[in-house]
Amino acid sequence: MVAAMAAAEVGDDQYGEDPTINRLQDRVAELLGKEMALWFPTGTMADQVALRALTRPGDDVIVSRESHVVWHEVGGGAVNAGVQFTEIGTAGVFTAAQFIAAIKPQDHFLYPGTSLVSVEDTHNRAGGVVFPAAEASAICEAAREHGINSFLDGARLWNAAVASGRSPMAVASPFDLVSVAMSKGLGAPGGSLLAGPRDLLPRLRRFRRMSGGAMRQIGSFGAAGLYALEHNLDRLAEDHANARHIADVLAGTRNARIDPTTVRTNVVVCHLREDGPDAAMVVARARERGVLLNALGPRTLRAVTHLDVSREACDRAAGLLAMVIDAGPGRAASGARSD
Repeated sequence: MVAAMAAAEVGDDQYGEDPTINRLQDRVAELLGKEMALWFPTGTMADQVALRALTRPGDDVIVSRESHVVWHEVGGGAVNAGVQFTEIGTAGVFTAAQFIAAIKPQDHFLYPGTSLVSVEDTHNRAGGVVFPAAEASAICEAAREHGINSFLDGARLWNAAVASGRSPMAVASPFDLVSVAMSKGLGAPGGSLLAGPRDLLPRLRRFRRMSGGAMRQIGSFGAAGLYALEHNLDRLAEDHANARHIADVLAGTRNARIDPTTVRTNVVVCHLREDGPDAAMVVARARERGVLLNALGPRTLRAVTHLDVSREACDRAAGLLAMVIDAGPGRAASGARSD
């Protein structure tokens, strides 16, 4: 990937003249079955621009509970798009019936009208949950019937496709606008794209520039993305297997609560029992031993597998995590650091 980046042909992307970025945009549009795709420096910027392009200030956006656009974009939806969110469903998914019940009419004199429904697939905080395909199609169909736009926050769409045995195009097909990330599981150093109808492109470009995302010679990022799509897409199944292995090990501890059968992609979320160490303590003790993970809450942990960690590394990490989790709140876990 580094060699491809170094050899990339570059141009001024602000004028649409970076040939490598153009090839990446065309390739992503083709893979997702959309008319066009536009590159962004980050996934959060792509999400924020999508909100601005598909809504008006004061609108309501219906999302799954604990969505990235609500929980992990530092209030950007309120500041940038001026929207509020209605969270529905459980465990990262919701039904078409729940969506329809949550819709607020545009002409109501009290409520903010619903102009957008957003699905996150896979869902980060829900543990990499794959959104059910039939339900996604039903939601988008209902949205069209009610004059509501649909957006797929597909930062991990590639994982959803591999885990479900569907093509990326099939996952993206029901939605008006779709985001994907070149980093995360695909391993590029950065870059996300929005893909959708061509008539939306002027608004996306305008809001991208307004957000500070218009860049110049960025073909190196385009080359990394193209390399990732060519070489790192099919191997995502290895990350999923590694995550399941970690979940299997943690399920055998006395202080962790996790159902390994729910781990279908590369995100492992487990909960800690009240009489064990809390999440902050586990994260700190694990870091001392070379294992990096996040605390999503006082007693919730999140670990993610990716192409930079081998099966052997994941096996060692799982063992060290199990040891730390079962050490108890008042006892230091012993064991050698694993690099």
